[in-house]
Amino acid sequence: MPDLLGHAPLTAEGINDRMVAALDRHGSRSRVSLPEGGAWLLVEIAGAEPAEAAGAAERMLSELKGASRPQDAVVVTDAAQQRALWRIREEGAGLTQRTPSGDDAWSGWEDAAVPPENLGGYLRDFDTLMERHGRFGVVYGHFGDGCLHVRIDFALTHERGRREYRAFMEEAADLVVAHGGSLSGEHGDGQARSELLHRMYPEGIIRAFGAFKRVWDPDGVMNPGIIVDPLPLDADIRVAADDRPELPLVSEVALAYADDDGDFARTLRRCSGVGKCRRQSGPGVMCPSYQVTQEERHSTRGRAHLLFEMAKGEVITDGWRSEEVRESLDLCLSCKGCLSDCPVNVDMAAYKSEFLHQHYRGRPRPAAHYSMGWLPFWARLATLAPAEANRVARLPGVSGLAKRLAGVAVQRDLPAFATTTFTRAFRRRQRRGRGRAAGRRVVLWPDTFGNHLNPGVLAAATRVLEDAGFTVVLPEGRVCCGLTWVSTGQLGVARAVMRRAVRALEPLVAQGLPVVGLEPSCTAALRHDLVELLPGPASERVAGAVHTLAGFLDVHAPEWRPPRLSARALAQVHCHQHAVMGFDAERALIARAGIDGEVLDSGCCGLAGDFGFTEGHYEISAAIGERELLPRVRAADADTLVLADGYSCRTQIDQGTGRRALHLAEVLARGIAARDAPGSAGGAEPGAGDERRA
Repeated sequence: MPDLLGHAPLTAEGINDRMVAALDRHGSRSRVSLPEGGAWLLVEIAGAEPAEAAGAAERMLSELKGASRPQDAVVVTDAAQQRALWRIREEGAGLTQRTPSGDDAWSGWEDAAVPPENLGGYLRDFDTLMERHGRFGVVYGHFGDGCLHVRIDFALTHERGRREYRAFMEEAADLVVAHGGSLSGEHGDGQARSELLHRMYPEGIIRAFGAFKRVWDPDGVMNPGIIVDPLPLDADIRVAADDRPELPLVSEVALAYADDDGDFARTLRRCSGVGKCRRQSGPGVMCPSYQVTQEERHSTRGRAHLLFEMAKGEVITDGWRSEEVRESLDLCLSCKGCLSDCPVNVDMAAYKSEFLHQHYRGRPRPAAHYSMGWLPFWARLATLAPAEANRVARLPGVSGLAKRLAGVAVQRDLPAFATTTFTRAFRRRQRRGRGRAAGRRVVLWPDTFGNHLNPGVLAAATRVLEDAGFTVVLPEGRVCCGLTWVSTGQLGVARAVMRRAVRALEPLVAQGLPVVGLEPSCTAALRHDLVELLPGPASERVAGAVHTLAGFLDVHAPEWRPPRLSARALAQVHCHQHAVMGFDAERALIARAGIDGEVLDSGCCGLAGDFGFTEGHYEISAAIGERELLPRVRAADADTLVLADGYSCRTQIDQGTGRRALHLAEVLARGIAARDAPGSAGGAEPGAGDERRA
């Protein structure tokens, strides 16, 4: 490190194999290769131009001699690869709060620093200290400043573990002082280290601290128990309450919380306060409501800590009935962005569903839970007379009354029901012998949004799948993924609906048939929520067989050549797809189709299923959309395609800009029709007329 600092790097960050392994275990590591080794330094060198910076980096490496020369090294100039490398450092910091065995790791010994020239010796002695105490931890940090961060598996939920914590902290303090360092190299001392300061400063200095404070704070009201007259470092360990008998509210949960062994209290300890959810810009989705309100209680972190306090029962004493927690969760969009973007994979959408399920148990619910939460039921009912239902919903005076009764924002336009469902048109087409009878079979999931509101999407997917050489089949009976009941916390109904879906899909999956979903939120529900709400081998088999259209074609039809389309496009990624399935296959398919597509990094569209339709949410919903998505769509040329696979995203774009967004399946089907136009009746596909009438 001293030799590196002689080259004036901007940053020199340390990571090791344990951090990289944590990212690999959680599937969070970007696809980026690292030089050979078991620990790495990320060193950033500047220059007036990129070439000058690269040259400075090469010179630095060439001048490192002897023991200072690294085992392996690479100069990275590509901006995307640089971001991927920094992501290892950023996200690993959060993921390392769980050991490979799943034990909690804590940040009590968080930011001690030593002079950089003493860093090597300190690291070796610190490893010895960890081994002597039988502790596991991941060391990383600002090595250029000699500052380390570490998460250690202290057993803080029982008294013996807290005694072991104190013994370790005392020895660690003596160690860092022996290397000429500071207990707190970056942050404050706080209660965790104030008691240890006498090991670092002479007694006369400690007395001077106290005398100075008494001059300015004679009554001791400012930060009592910190630095001067410190409280014991182990007096108020926050998690210590977990050794009490568990409160009923954390042992009667509806979801499985499989990643935390079904322990809801442990789930609520996931958030370590890193605060990535408080970012105002940058890649990813979370946290859309915080980006607008900028209130801590509307961040993922704020909500997680409120739920933790609810479980402890000391500050929030009314448990699941808490209005403070309900108000905080009310503006959670259930976008699932935190599931992938949070370094510790907090799933606030799931926690919100759990809370709403418990909060309203045995009590009347908001009107929106009965209207939009039961949308699949109302949609099926509307099939009896869809045109009449649409007409009545738009009568002067009736529309406003209907919205108020349904708990829908008056500013929103109610969606229209299709005059014919996709499933009805598909089976009518089969009876006429027009479906492809040969080829490998694939199950197409007839989601509620596509079946009842936008059947043209499912019809387009049928055409694409058949063009790729597949025979499309539908599951038997009326099926639904249960998403609308999950998002409104009606988990009992959702479980029954999902059980029916598994019964319909399992025989087909047992035959080796893959399942293709067109609506990202429904596809994500079958992939992720299903195994959380209905755990078991059958659900796992079904979830493992579910794909997006692009993901399916990538795996099962890599030889298929999509139609070539010379077009520009803006693509909005649905939040649930971002969180659960990813968008890589879609990016590749868009490129293979010859589309010059820009995938927007605009975060959540703001509608998010029922959220943007619910009364009291319109302003927040619109403000989220106006952050980037809607202005970008308005500014796009008229001949630029707007791609959005999510029904909510397409609705937000339509109602916010007046432009119609298309599902990728619709764009591909149009290309196939244009390619096959000579001598072909390309417009007679199932649901094509229904799309025009919808």
